Parts: sequence; C-alpha cells; structure tokens
Amino acid sequence: MAKRTINNVKLGAFVLSGLFCLILILYLIGKNRNMFGSNYILKARFENVQGLKAGNNVRYAGIDAGTVKKINIVNDTLMEVTMIIDDKLKSIIHKNAIVSIGTDGLVGNKVMNITAVKQTSAIAENGDILISKKPLDTDEMLRKLEVTNNDIGIIAEELKLTTQRLNNSSTLWTILNDKELPQNIRLSAGNIRQATVKAKDMVNDLYIIVNGMKMGKGSIGVILNDTSFAYNLNEAITKIKSVGDEADSLSKQIGGTISGIQSDINSGRGTINALLKDSLLALKINKSLDNIQQGTDGFNQNMEAIKHSFLFRGYFRKLERQKIKSKMD
Repeated sequence: MAKRTINNVKLGAFVLSGLFCLILILYLIGKNRNMFGSNYILKARFENVQGLKAGNNVRYAGIDAGTVKKINIVNDTLMEVTMIIDDKLKSIIHKNAIVSIGTDGLVGNKVMNITAVKQTSAIAENGDILISKKPLDTDEMLRKLEVTNNDIGIIAEELKLTTQRLNNSSTLWTILNDKELPQNIRLSAGNIRQATVKAKDMVNDLYIIVNGMKMGKGSIGVILNDTSFAYNLNEAITKIKSVGDEADSLSKQIGGTISGIQSDINSGRGTINALLKDSLLALKINKSLDNIQQGTDGFNQNMEAIKHSFLFRGYFRKLERQKIKSKMD
C-alpha cells in the first residue's frame, strides 16, 4: 500500500513537471524567445511607444529578429525599449540602423522594425542604443482625417452651391452658347501674339541700344564712357557755377546801386534826383539835345556837299565800289 502511494506521488510529480515544461515551452514559443540559441541586447528610445508591450516582435527588413524584452521609463518624455535580438543577426545590424514602431497588419499588434541605412557604419554591439524614428500617431492621423473630411464636406457644399448658381445663370449660358465667342477669342489671341512679337522686337532694339551705350556709341554712350567729356562737363559746370556766383555778386552790386539811387531820390540829392525833379535842368538838357541835333544836321549837309565837290568826288566813289565788291564776295 505504501509502495503504491509512492508510485502515485512519483507519477503526479512527473505529470506536473511535464505540464510545467510544456507550459514553459509554449510560453517561450508564444513570445518568440530563442530557447536554445544565443542572443544579445539592443535598445532604442522613443517619446511615445504607441502601446508597445514586452513580448512584441522585432523585425529586421521584414524578418523576425527577436522580441521586446522590456520597456523602461527614463523620464517624463522618454521611454527606453530593450530588445532581445537573435545572435545570427549580430554581423548584419549596424550602429546607424533606424528603429521604428509599426503595426503587424492593418489593426494587428505593435512591432519593432529595424531598417538598414545605406551609409557604412560599425556593427552594433550588445547594449547599443540605436537611432529611433518618431512613430506615426494613429489618433493624430484620425483627428487630421476628421478635419480633412469636414473641409471636404464644406468644399463639396460650396461646389454644389456654385453649380446651382451656374445652372441658374442665364448670362453664363448666353456666353457659352455664343457662336461668335470662339472667333473673338481667336482674334484676341492673334492680337496678343502680335503684341508679344512687337514687345520682343522692342526689347531687342532696347538691348542693341544698351549695348551701343556700353560700347560708347551715340551721344549717351559718349557721355557715359568718355572720361574727357566728363572732365569737360565738370569744368563747364564749374564755370557755370562761377558765372552764377559773379551774376549773384553783380546783382548785389546792382541792388546796392538801386538802393543808393532810391536813397538819393528820397533824400533829394544826386544827379538822378536832379534829372527827375529839377525842371530847369530838364529844359537845359532838352535844349542841348536840340543843339546837338541841329549840329548833326549841319554836319550831314556839309558832308553831302563835300561828296559832290570835284575834289573829293573820286574818293567817295572809290569807297562805294569797295563796299559793292565786298558785298559780292
């Protein structure tokens, strides 16, 4: 009886140990843990792990490469993900590889994706922290999609209203049904083409003129390129300025003279005052002018008499012939 009890205990212990081993094996298989092969640790840091959990798959170029061991909170804005990587990939994954969080299928579990970079780099070693890529926030995408849908709805409504207005617009349909409109448009296009050609010709002519100016051709080219002309122009400007200064000085002198004359007139002194206010002096001047006029008339008569005198007649005729000859030359 005691021997049978011992056998039952041994059998129960064997069954329990076998069941435990089976559960452990199933657990390790379910977590994709390498039970018999070696592995090493790689890490990555993210601001948001998007629901990633320990035990999720790690893939390299779409191939299962290991599992997520644990997720540690470094601080309030940084999470560190520790990955168990199959030792077979130790010579393949480099330090510059990029780690991102993706989804297994459309709505499947989260996975860690390791992507290679074309630039050469050293092989990643145990405990290295790889470069991470910010994961896509599905909630943010959905929010943006909702905003986009609302905008599309508004645009569709406005398009509907616009279409209704166009359908109700008799003026628009009149324009569209006008058979002469295409011909007018073609004529306008032809006119625009001609104007464009003329504008091109004008630009070419302007280009030629500018080049000529640069080469010193024409008056403007000479002004722009001839240094001697610029010197002469500066000298002329200097002379003009000098003349202006002299004119200014002369105007000041004239102003002073006029002021003196005005002062003499106001004070009753000077020749100008005598000419303007002394009536006796004015009579004397008029009488003198009459005498000068009479003397001039007498002189003219004497000269005329001398011209007709036989002594000086030849001399005056010779002078007239010389005048005629000089006019003909």
